[in-house]
Amino acid sequence: MSDELAVQQVLAHYVRAHDQRDGAAMAALFKPQARVTIFYNNNPDGKPEMIGELTGREAIAHATAHMMKPHPPRGWSHNATDGLLVDIDGDRATVDAQFMVFSILGAAKPASGWPAGAAGAMGTITPIESGYYHQKLVRVDGQWLIESLQVRHNLPFAF
Repeated sequence: MSDELAVQQVLAHYVRAHDQRDGAAMAALFKPQARVTIFYNNNPDGKPEMIGELTGREAIAHATAHMMKPHPPRGWSHNATDGLLVDIDGDRATVDAQFMVFSILGAAKPASGWPAGAAGAMGTITPIESGYYHQKLVRVDGQWLIESLQVRHNLPFAF
């Protein structure tokens, strides 16, 4: 596998761990003393506002499993990334990506079944977050790990 694909897959595993609220899977993507900084990107004064910081795998795992709202019954989230910019220099890499998070809520199937004529997916998909991820990765024993992650939200964010 090429290095470019390998570092892209780290981001793919990141968004899946995010969607599943899987702290252990998330922590495995980071170096032990990795740092995550979270910013609000669109302040009126033009300067990004730092809204949170996590240091170390344990803090990152805990935040993933406990600081995000749990999914409601029939609910899920989908963290979609696009516009990846990858730069690799030996055993170091950066990945910049745009993201959009969608809240997905399946409709409850009526006890009598779906109404006549109903077809297709039943429920709603709502965009709830957008912004940019900037990952700095390092290759350790052949595995790419996140050394730092900056999350820049386009909407105000409570942390």
